[in-house]
Amino acid sequence: MARNPVTWLGSPTFPKAAHTALADTQLRQNLRKATGTIRGRRAAAVGEMTDWEQLRVAGEQIKNDVLARLDTLLVQLEESVTARGGVVHWARDAEEANRIVLDLCREEGANEVVKVKSMATAEIGLNEALEAGGVHAIETDLAELIVQLGDDRPSHILVPAIHRNRSEIREIFQRRMGVEVSDEPADLAEAARVYLREKFLTTKVAISGANFAVADTGSIVVLESEGNGRMCLTLPDTLITVMGIEKLVPTWQDLEVFLQLLPRSSTAERMNPYTSVWTGVTEGDGPQRFHLVLIDNGRTATLEDSVGRQALRCIRCSACLNVCPVYERTGGQSYGSVYPGPIGAILTPQLVGDMHDPQAASLPYASSLCGACFEVCPVRIDIPSVLTHLRAEAVEAKGLTAESVAMAAAAWVFREASRYEKAQKAGSLARFLARDGRITSLPWPGSKWTSSRDVPAPPSESFRAWWRKNRG
Repeated sequence: MARNPVTWLGSPTFPKAAHTALADTQLRQNLRKATGTIRGRRAAAVGEMTDWEQLRVAGEQIKNDVLARLDTLLVQLEESVTARGGVVHWARDAEEANRIVLDLCREEGANEVVKVKSMATAEIGLNEALEAGGVHAIETDLAELIVQLGDDRPSHILVPAIHRNRSEIREIFQRRMGVEVSDEPADLAEAARVYLREKFLTTKVAISGANFAVADTGSIVVLESEGNGRMCLTLPDTLITVMGIEKLVPTWQDLEVFLQLLPRSSTAERMNPYTSVWTGVTEGDGPQRFHLVLIDNGRTATLEDSVGRQALRCIRCSACLNVCPVYERTGGQSYGSVYPGPIGAILTPQLVGDMHDPQAASLPYASSLCGACFEVCPVRIDIPSVLTHLRAEAVEAKGLTAESVAMAAAAWVFREASRYEKAQKAGSLARFLARDGRITSLPWPGSKWTSSRDVPAPPSESFRAWWRKNRG
């Protein structure tokens, strides 16, 4: 089975990557400032809505309906797109999707394409596949452009360059664009605008993702804040959209719910600045060739899991990242995946589909289980429940280990009161290892615990023994 590029090749497990990230004080400062700002603005935007909880429930129910009827809705979408002049392609995995897109670019004679920000294309490693095939992809979203020019990796779903400050961005622009620019936001934006404008006007093929697709009309919807998407979606001759099969809504009326949920949850705006909608091909207006590439890439397998499938409700707002104490301290690159944060911790392992993969299996543990992610999720994904579910799968995949043997031994001890009392007496001897009431170092395998935390010294007398002596 080919490796799923949703995880980055050579990435360490989350604990190892997090250990490195925690030592980067500049990274932590950047993250704390950015997530704190976004978190506060989102709370204010959501607080204006008296029916916010009703909207969340509606979003959850619509997405559950989509997942329950996904097979028929996908066929309906294909029929609607085809009837309006578009062409639909089906891709089982990343390799097939990349091959389809590369072939379409070659048919158009394109050696360069412009791109709208897209998690789906990042998930399948499309840019790298196109480059290997002789087609250069140009990211037009400002943050994605910063990541691309810096030969970097994204660290946030909504703000991929959140780990960079203005001075770092200026250095990247000066080095890669060959321009002198200050670190003022307006100057940096102008430098990017000048750099991209020529690409918009001369490139014949554009590639986009999709926030939503309306099954009954065949309409594709992209939400963005900079206007670069509108340029990509209207100027080129050919438009190729790559979309996960779960991004459907059944009707236009259903779309109304998500156009309220997404802007407030992501950018903390009442209404999205640029909402682009197109339906097939219109003669003389916009791209004259439209291709929709629908990718599975592990989604059907995820759908089979009655607990884990709720991850497919995700609308990529990133609200869960901005409230997560783990993400705020370690950053997105520690997750080793296109999808960071709490949603990445439950989505990535399922898309990979192999809990024997050490990196993917480590992600469900990248959480304190505080529940803040569930509280802000606009489609009510119970991330903590899925995390514990996937942890159980990770443990099961390990098979017989020292930990599983220890747990089995503990279960045997706990099954009988006499054995339990004897174990308590033996355990109380550990108090002689304590200093100032705490055990800070134990021999293996106890060292696995004390390497990152202390153990309170056990009392010389158990509660059972005290009760028997004083109340018996």
